[in-house]
Amino acid sequence: MRFVLAIVAFVLAAVMIGLGIAQRTVFLEPATSSLSATVEGATPYTVIDSSALASFPGNQTIRVSGAETTFLAYGRTADIEAWIGNDAHAVVSAGETGQDLTSVVTDAVVTPESTNADGSSATPVAETVTNPAGSDLWLEEFSGTSSLTHTLNLPEGISVLVASDGTAPAPGDITLSWAADNSTPWAGPLLVGGAALLFLGLVLYILALLHLRRSRRPRRNLPRGPRMPRLPRVPLPKALKAGDITGSRRPMIAVVPMLLVSGLLLSGCSADFWPAAPVTAGSTVSSTPTPTPESTDEADTATEVPPAAVTVPQLERIVTDIGTLTTEADATLNADSIATRFTGTALEQRLTNYKIRAVDPAVAAPPIIGTPPLSVTLPQQSESWPRVVLAIIQEDDKTVPPTTLILRQESPRANYLVEYMIGLEANAQPPHVAPATIGAPAIAPDSKLLMLPPDQVATAYADVLLQGEASASYALFQTEGDEFLSQFVKSRTDRTAELAVTATLAFATAAGPGRTVALATNDSGAIVAVNVNETETVTVVSGEATVNPSGASSKALSGITSSAKGIQNILSDQLLFYVPAVGSTDKITLLGSTQGIISSAELP
Repeated sequence: MRFVLAIVAFVLAAVMIGLGIAQRTVFLEPATSSLSATVEGATPYTVIDSSALASFPGNQTIRVSGAETTFLAYGRTADIEAWIGNDAHAVVSAGETGQDLTSVVTDAVVTPESTNADGSSATPVAETVTNPAGSDLWLEEFSGTSSLTHTLNLPEGISVLVASDGTAPAPGDITLSWAADNSTPWAGPLLVGGAALLFLGLVLYILALLHLRRSRRPRRNLPRGPRMPRLPRVPLPKALKAGDITGSRRPMIAVVPMLLVSGLLLSGCSADFWPAAPVTAGSTVSSTPTPTPESTDEADTATEVPPAAVTVPQLERIVTDIGTLTTEADATLNADSIATRFTGTALEQRLTNYKIRAVDPAVAAPPIIGTPPLSVTLPQQSESWPRVVLAIIQEDDKTVPPTTLILRQESPRANYLVEYMIGLEANAQPPHVAPATIGAPAIAPDSKLLMLPPDQVATAYADVLLQGEASASYALFQTEGDEFLSQFVKSRTDRTAELAVTATLAFATAAGPGRTVALATNDSGAIVAVNVNETETVTVVSGEATVNPSGASSKALSGITSSAKGIQNILSDQLLFYVPAVGSTDKITLLGSTQGIISSAELP
């Protein structure tokens, strides 16, 4: 019976081990699911739609080939569509069955040209930018030579743009693959169970052999009875050998390899061999960084309002690029280079500084743009253009005041430009703003929902600078602790005393040409950036008297060392305010300022 049980155990062990091995070999499912598409035509751009990327669950491995150079970027589907605009392009999307890819080519759309009353063309000139590489719209981009392969985890609402250089045809061979779940949760239990039965069968087999050996031993002598006649002597049997009792050793030889195979298989078992524990909400795999700015709690809000213009990693990349370019341009006084990343008042101040330093290198360079991370990121909620983003950079050196950047993107193919670069006041307390994943709506310049419409803030503050407490707007502003106002009053007093005998000094302040930018805060107020210009006019009153330019910057910019007529200097102020909501008991507070001379000339 023991031999029967051992044989049954060996058979079951062989079956279980065989099934376990088969699950990892002949019955093993493919490790990936793949779909391919070949784009016909010669369009410069190909869009891999979000539906194609979601054909199978899990990370997407994208491989593109078929061109000398390849470019791949991913971003919001709406942003990619806006960037392409009316240009010819192909769209690769999921087929009707969801198990294949289809490609549709769209030809370029030519907008009919209209004519103005004077005969000139009224059709906007198309943007000349055709190469998508380096665009601020992309969440991330990659480039390569003849082929390019990257693994991403892109959720719904994110698409991929494929191109060469924006002029040559885009790579036409596209393959998408996803890692498939080919785990075999019963392979491990079958192999372990088979090994256990194999060991049990071996034990039963040894016990059966021992029992058989004991059963063949000589029996004990019986009690003495009547003496029998002596029989003739016969030859004694030969001593039995172990092999004569147990038979062949081949069963043992067969068992050993099975044990070795089982041990080797079990030693290579991984998590794919075993049933997995239930996946909890907190153990899900995170996706590719930053493609989706909305969190679960914010999903309802995100469906009701436009998305934030940028994500935090996207903006940090943009700020890093701007900082690198600015550092190089400041060092070489490259006006053409700085104009590719600055605009408005910020550009005017920097270009003037370049002119001054070209004459007098001892003049200090403008403040540098710090390096991320960003302490505050406030993008505009917008699906259209232009778009505005506010970012505050706090350096590790706390003695350096934080810098506020107001960035503006005019169109999908334009990059973000620094419109305002403002240093925060030492005691400034920026108001609470929405998370970067939600963003803030832009406030209309003439909004009546604030204590003062944004487009009136510059004029009102300019009047406070000039007239002080006599200004009608003085009560609206938090003047206590306003270092910029205090410095303006002190500078005017000192300058007036200096020129009291030889010349007259006149000051004028007014709203500058810079655009007003306003983004909402959590308390229904707004952060407002404005431009104010200060004009200082020195007029000589004595015929033989002369006046000198005030400072090295004025001297280098005007090109004179002294004047018998007088000098006029114009300073540009970039100012950042917090404007509370209408009806609030708070006051308009200056958060930061940056001042720079933009003009200095002798009076005619």
